[in-house]
Amino acid sequence: MSPQNHTTMTEFTLLGLTDDPVLEKILFGVFLVIYLVTLVGNLCMILLIRTNSRLQTPMYFFLGHLSFVDICYSSNITPNMLHNFLSDQKTISYTGCFTQCLLFIALVITEFYILASMALDRYAAICSPLHYTTRMSKKVCISLVTVPYTYGFLNGLSQAVLTFHLSFCGSLEINHFYCADPPLIMLACSDTYVKKMAMFIVAGFTLSSSLFIILMSYLFIFAAILRMRSAEGRHKAFSTCGSHLTTVTIFYGTLFCMYLRPPSEKSVEESKIIAVFYAFLSPMLNPLIYSLRNKDVIHAMKQMFKGNLSHKIVVWKSCLL
Repeated sequence: MSPQNHTTMTEFTLLGLTDDPVLEKILFGVFLVIYLVTLVGNLCMILLIRTNSRLQTPMYFFLGHLSFVDICYSSNITPNMLHNFLSDQKTISYTGCFTQCLLFIALVITEFYILASMALDRYAAICSPLHYTTRMSKKVCISLVTVPYTYGFLNGLSQAVLTFHLSFCGSLEINHFYCADPPLIMLACSDTYVKKMAMFIVAGFTLSSSLFIILMSYLFIFAAILRMRSAEGRHKAFSTCGSHLTTVTIFYGTLFCMYLRPPSEKSVEESKIIAVFYAFLSPMLNPLIYSLRNKDVIHAMKQMFKGNLSHKIVVWKSCLL
């Protein structure tokens, strides 16, 4: 980026989802509710996993980190978006845009590989139940979340640096509701070949490698399930995988549509609609998917509510006395 551009460019304008003032107020309410449900649902999931002894297993260890990433993921985009719905100046600073771009890419990549780690966990539990505790030891589990966080951050940083190394001139209006790579590339007036190639390589490798781990894990899982003689055993094995497969389908499906195609005016417009699913609905639905389909989580929730109710009754009685 030239020194002149670098010193004069201090902020971008986010065009958002609409420029209709009435619709903006409606969308503010809708996305505020979605954000609050996301925060409450994922925080409750983390609290349950941390406090309930029945949930101290590798499967819920990964689920806790998935909830943490979803909170960060949603919080990276939503507060600024909600502010812009009610503001006439729909801007984001140069530093804020860089940070948002970095964190978005880092968290997306981290979530991909945490989902892959969860698939490996299900593979070990169903295909090697006798060796499950040794194969999924605490040290292994920590490694399977540390690597995604580290790899995600390094890729997010490198991609953000490549994007903001471009020269931006003319209009600084980003045709999106957050600082996404494709619409930012559309604003560049310098050569974007290196950035586009880096984006496609990282996105392609991340999607394909993490999806390969998931597909291979489930190939062995389904083969092991089909060999089970007990119908109850098969049903239980399928039920433990159903929530994870639903989450994977939603997350991977939308991001395949978003990143594995060259940026254009049409693709950027379409990507805004697709982005709503993975940026808002996926983080909100994940705790609901895992809680509604999981007996252990439902049992833990009942215990927590009973415990809180008992505590309130004791406090109330002590106040009366």
